[in-house]
Amino acid sequence: MKRALRLAWRSALALALASLAACSSLPTIVPDLARGARAPVQLEGARGPLSPAQSKAILQRLAGAGQPTDIFERHLALEEAIVGSPLTTGNEVLMLQDGPSTYRSMMEAILAARDHINMETYIFDDDEVGQRFAQALIAKQAQGVQVNLIRDSVGTIATPAAFFEQMKAAGIRVLEFNPVNPLVARKDWALNRRDHRKLLIVDGHTAFLGGINVSGVYSGSSFSQASRVRPSGAPVWRDTDLRLRGPVVAELQKLFVANWEEQKGPALAARDYFPAPRIMGKEVVRAIGSSPEEPYSLIYATLLSAIGSAETSVRLTIAYFAPDPQLLDALKAAAARGVDVKLILPSQSDSWLVFQVGRGFYEELLRAGVKIHERQGVLLHSKTALVDGVWATVGSTNLDWRSFLHNHELNAVVLGREFGQQVQAMFDKDLAGSTEITLEQWLRRPIDMRAKEAFARMWEYWL
Repeated sequence: MKRALRLAWRSALALALASLAACSSLPTIVPDLARGARAPVQLEGARGPLSPAQSKAILQRLAGAGQPTDIFERHLALEEAIVGSPLTTGNEVLMLQDGPSTYRSMMEAILAARDHINMETYIFDDDEVGQRFAQALIAKQAQGVQVNLIRDSVGTIATPAAFFEQMKAAGIRVLEFNPVNPLVARKDWALNRRDHRKLLIVDGHTAFLGGINVSGVYSGSSFSQASRVRPSGAPVWRDTDLRLRGPVVAELQKLFVANWEEQKGPALAARDYFPAPRIMGKEVVRAIGSSPEEPYSLIYATLLSAIGSAETSVRLTIAYFAPDPQLLDALKAAAARGVDVKLILPSQSDSWLVFQVGRGFYEELLRAGVKIHERQGVLLHSKTALVDGVWATVGSTNLDWRSFLHNHELNAVVLGREFGQQVQAMFDKDLAGSTEITLEQWLRRPIDMRAKEAFARMWEYWL
């Protein structure tokens, strides 16, 4: 019921805004990616920037033996120029798949908190899962740990106000992102701008990000046959998160604090938000946050650049797929130069319009040599990419216009063959649970499916 209310609101919003739209074409939303490489890429460690020689040595190690790739040369220099945030070394990255494992890890971190907890989420439901998190946060606040929460106004529109008032009464600072009600807006009101980030930071040392909201829809595992159906009879949600420790956490903390201040939240209580960085592992990670206040989506721009630099393979697992012409061209161009491009997309969705929009591009992509697979038996909500087996990203960003233009989003880019192998193994596991869509089969689809696709394409900009 709650999700239905959110979807009804989103659909109404799309229709209302579409009726105001007079543009006949979609804007260019990324910079010119045809620029040459800039200065050599410089990495940052726990003690600050590394020397050019140290940075070069680490990148050479990450490239390792195997297939050639341009990722560590042209793309990384361009990514650095586009994004601005540093590549950090000395990180530990743990990949978490689906709700149960992610929630267990998050709860362990929350219960161990000693100084502060910063949390940012699109959906925070008042159900069994939401209550468990709320009570844990309230308990930590009572112990003297400062809890700061940013919750999106539309994403939590179905959550009773009393749920958050209980947190506030306990001392938790709760900030409603871009309130739906213009009378309580703290800055210029822009209804269509939403905070789609999912971020949890504990004591400035441990962070979680990805696609997982706080909701009972994640109560089962998509890889366990016995738990693929929730008690309600609905399929479980398939999603991916990361647990990060090391210098990159400070970059994520900067994004949280900037969002809090941009939304004109009350002054954050004095805490040790930026403790001295620690070397926790050997992973090289970049944090990338995007917002509609910027001239273009930083995450989208760097993804396009990565696909443009691909020499061997592109692997995308995406929940909501409504590509713009630039992404379509990048995928088709990669396939044309011999790159093995594979997409895993949902076979069912909680957003009918976005689902049909994505299917409307199948024929064009299949004719270009892009391979498309639809994940069966679960509701796919994951947003991951792997290029040439060495450049991976996990986060909240979908490949649709809402993520590109209207949402605050958050991703982590992880470099290296070792982590890339983990992402590839996860991709292969999802692939085994998917059905391939062939061009011959797709051309035989019935007329009613074609009509749905055509109708949905009318609204893609606002979805």
